[in-house]
Formats: sequence, structure tokens, C-alpha cells
Amino acid sequence: MDKRILILTDFSKEALNAARYALDLYADRKCTFYFLNTYYADGYSIDSHNYTDFGRRTFDNQEPKTEEQFKSLIEVLNLQSNDPIHTYNTIFANNALLEAVDDVVAKHDIDIIIMGAKGMTSSRPVAFGMNTINVMENSKACPVLAIPEDVVFKTPRKIVFPTDYKTPFKRRELKYLINIAGTHGTDIQVIHIKESDKLTKEQQDNKKLLVTLFKDVDHSFHELNGMTVLEGINAFIERHESDMVAFINQKSNFFSRLVSKPLVKDLGYQSHVPVLVLRHRV
Repeated sequence: MDKRILILTDFSKEALNAARYALDLYADRKCTFYFLNTYYADGYSIDSHNYTDFGRRTFDNQEPKTEEQFKSLIEVLNLQSNDPIHTYNTIFANNALLEAVDDVVAKHDIDIIIMGAKGMTSSRPVAFGMNTINVMENSKACPVLAIPEDVVFKTPRKIVFPTDYKTPFKRRELKYLINIAGTHGTDIQVIHIKESDKLTKEQQDNKKLLVTLFKDVDHSFHELNGMTVLEGINAFIERHESDMVAFINQKSNFFSRLVSKPLVKDLGYQSHVPVLVLRHRV
């Protein structure tokens, strides 16, 4: 079955870099790529009760320009990779970014969202990175892969997977990580920042479950001491020259620490490796 990949674009260099990374990540695999750009005129979205003729005219005036930008984007990408098993579709939505993303994910049964780590501007000025954080935290249906602006693609041979072992793992929430590892011969590097000398019985059981779930892919386990979660992740990535970091987005104390503003800024925007956010499944 072909992969259905949603790439968010504001036609910036960061968005172009993310698109290029996506094409390389899925080289020689049958894929349908959906490129989404949104235009949101201060509340005048199609789903808003405030939507008026003014909102429609503003959107209609923007549409020809956006179509030209889409055309130029596809031409640039075809110069890099004119893969006959890759199909491109473009979508210009008059809606807030997260609402537009959720609509496209549901309508086209999207497998993964890929975006530049600096975030989307949705054709209007916004605070730096806020849209990236919004999508990574709140898009619930599928994984999100954020690509830092200075990352040049290389096959992901090592993916760091930090965990506190406090929550049972589910095959369906790790499916995408396992898929990437199986496709690219990746070693999943499970790291645990120790909070005490011994794991609890629950943590031991969850670690054993992870061994079972990762049985068909290369994986390794690592214990780190005397540092914060962020320090541990960054130190490990640098020491082992890891290619990506992956998290499960769940409402636990561990993830809450990861998505606090300073950590998201460091991991999402100052990171030199892509950040994969996996969806928590209840």
C-alpha cells in the first residue's frame, strides 16, 4: 500500500527543505504527497460564522498566487527527484492551520505529517514557531515529523527514543517508528534518564514489552545518570551521532517536561536532527 504524506508549506526555505527531506526519506517507495498551504484572514475561515463576501474575495485573490507558488515548488522538487512512483497533490485551504491539517488528514487518510521546524506562517505573521508547536502537540490522528532548517538528508541509521518506562507501550503507537527502522535498517536507541537506582516492577514490565515490540528491528537500551531529560537527549545524540529523535505524545509527566517551552525550542528548533512525534493511543 502506498504511503499518504502531508507536507505543510508556506513556500519558505524551511518548508522546501522539509519537502526535500520527505522525498529522500521515501525514495523508491510508492507515495502520494499532499502539499498544504493555508490562508487564514483573521477569523474569516470557511468554518467561521463570521465568514463574509470579504473573506471569500480575499481568499479568491490569494488563490492564483498560491497556485503559481505550488507550480514552482513542484518544478523545483522534480529537479531533485522525478520519481515515477511519487504522486503530488496540492491543497490551498481557507482555514486555521490545525483545522486544515485535521481536515486533510481525515479526508485523505494521511499516514504522517512533515513540516519545517520553524513552523508555518499560514500566509500571515505569527509568533516564531507557534504553529510548529501547535501541530506537534495537538494533531492527534497521525505522527508529525519536524525537520530543522539546516538538516541535510542522510539515511536515519540511529533514532533516539527517550522513555521513562512508566506507561505501557502499544504496537499501534510505535508502528511508524518500527516502519522507519525496518525500511532503513535503523537502530532504535532507547534511552532512560534514571531517577532512581532501580526500575519499579511496572517499569520493568514496560521495558520487557518494548523488547517484544522491537523484536523485528535493531534496538539497544541505554541508561543515563546525573542529568536532565534534555541534557541527556542532547548529549546522547552528540556522542552517538544519532540521526533522529522520536517521542510518544502522551499526557505524562515525562512528556510534559519534554514539551515545556524551553525544551520544545531546543529540540524542535535548535536541534540538528529531525524530531518525530508519535501519537499516543488509549
